[in-house]
Amino acid sequence: VQLQASGGGSVQAGGSLRLSCAASGVTGAMAWFRQAPGKERDFVAAFRWGGRNTWYEDSVKGRFTISGDNAKKTVYLQMNSLKPEDTALYYCAAAISRPILSALPDPRSYTHWGQGTQVTVSS
Repeated sequence: VQLQASGGGSVQAGGSLRLSCAASGVTGAMAWFRQAPGKERDFVAAFRWGGRNTWYEDSVKGRFTISGDNAKKTVYLQMNSLKPEDTALYYCAAAISRPILSALPDPRSYTHWGQGTQVTVSS
């Protein structure tokens, strides 16, 4: 499975961006992680197909929404009320299996990773 991420860019604080990640095959779950310079890669949000379950990192709850289009094998990350601390390289990830909900934030649940897309939020 290959992943193609898009949608990054530069916005001012309070603005919005939408990231997309298209998979070339069937997956059990897809997620977004992000990595700021000098920091570790952190979980942002995940979407599990079938039950259409979602899971969010606490700092993005209420601001970010992850959704999926099964026909297009694509997940979207709508990011609203962006803050400078959201600035990072955002990575899309996919799991071929269907992880249990509590495993969705764990990067070890994902076997395929896309290229990063940069999100820059200025104050």
